[in-house]
Amino acid sequence: MAHFTSDGLALAYDEFGPADARRAIVLVHGFSANRYENWKRMGWYDAIAAKGLRGFALDNRGHGESAKPHDPAQYSREAMARDVFALMDHAGVERAHLLGFSMGSHIALTAALTDSGRIDHLVVAGVGGKIFDPPREEGAMAAAMEAATPDQIADPMLRSFRQFADEQKEDRLALAACSRGDRTPITRDTLMAIRRPTLVVAGARDQLAGPPQALADAIPGARAVTLPGCDHFSCIGHPLFKASVFDFFDGWLE
Repeated sequence: MAHFTSDGLALAYDEFGPADARRAIVLVHGFSANRYENWKRMGWYDAIAAKGLRGFALDNRGHGESAKPHDPAQYSREAMARDVFALMDHAGVERAHLLGFSMGSHIALTAALTDSGRIDHLVVAGVGGKIFDPPREEGAMAAAMEAATPDQIADPMLRSFRQFADEQKEDRLALAACSRGDRTPITRDTLMAIRRPTLVVAGARDQLAGPPQALADAIPGARAVTLPGCDHFSCIGHPLFKASVFDFFDGWLE
């Protein structure tokens, strides 16, 4: 298991694909998941290596095999975006494609707004028009992670996140702190600053994300793909998701 350091935290990552590839990609997983569950188990490592890309996937702070502070101040979106660039620096990669899912997409968008010059192509999945909606009940996700048992959580969506965290044996207090971290406001006005080729992907039944086109419309030149029959959790392993991403990288997505 490899590690790099960002903000004094030891963060775990995997590298895969040819080390001498001309292009690289960084994968950023979703909340309560980890690099194995979101990416390796779903076939992304093998698919990326087969395309001849040098791939990297990190465990976000608070997740997987990375450091898990319990202080919400350690989980601002800007700090988590810096982790992406710290991994690139550690690997000696100046520019890379960036692919995020769900929370990872929020991190990827923050990274693009921070230093888009280091990003070749940007792919954000599991997000859509609902990114512009007011936040859900403040502190609800943290409370779900802090509940004694999942049975105490009334909201089915929150309960599913808690059950998933338990299945992954994640540190629930770290996840609660992560959910309380400061978030960079993502608005239609701020997204106008993103000048990278961008793809937005979401499932047709993704009630958390909403329509991907509504988000793509706010980013200059962005494209959108809707995955038929997929909800928030099933889209990440869908073959059309991989095909759309690689077609986008190759310039074939019309």
